[in-house]
Amino acid sequence: QKIRTEEIQVEVVERRKQIEIEEQEIVRKEKELIATVKLPAEAEAFQVQTVAQGQRAKVLAAARGESDKIKLIGAAEARAVEAVGRAEAEQMRMKAAAYAQYGDAAILSLVLEALPQIASEVAAPLAKTEEIVLIGGSDKIGQEVTKLIGTLPPAVQALTGVDISGVLEKLPGARLIQTA
Repeated sequence: QKIRTEEIQVEVVERRKQIEIEEQEIVRKEKELIATVKLPAEAEAFQVQTVAQGQRAKVLAAARGESDKIKLIGAAEARAVEAVGRAEAEQMRMKAAAYAQYGDAAILSLVLEALPQIASEVAAPLAKTEEIVLIGGSDKIGQEVTKLIGTLPPAVQALTGVDISGVLEKLPGARLIQTA
């Protein structure tokens, strides 16, 4: 009996030792898995995350730079437009001051500046004309030219609102001849 009890105790001790060995083997395999699988996976995940954060930061920085560039270009263009507007306004103010100072001479200047444009617009249809035939004697041609020149002041007044006859009368040494 005693031997049998001792044999059972030896078996219990052996089983305990075996269980301890198996537990140590399990701990060893866990550590091996952690070392060979988990830690490299965590390291790779950290690397991927870090690269992604770097790419994100890079894209954000590029977008901010592009945004700033667009803002600066817009501001520069706005300043340029503003400067042009101010220059044009100043030019108009100076012209107005000069016209106010010179009165009728300024109006005459305006009319004389507008006459080439008026003449070119009146002559534009004639530029497309290939041939003009006047029928009648030489006195008829003179009458037509006189009639055309006679209708010019009312046409200028209708287009510009300025009575060119009145302005021309005010020129020193100029006189208006009335035709019947």
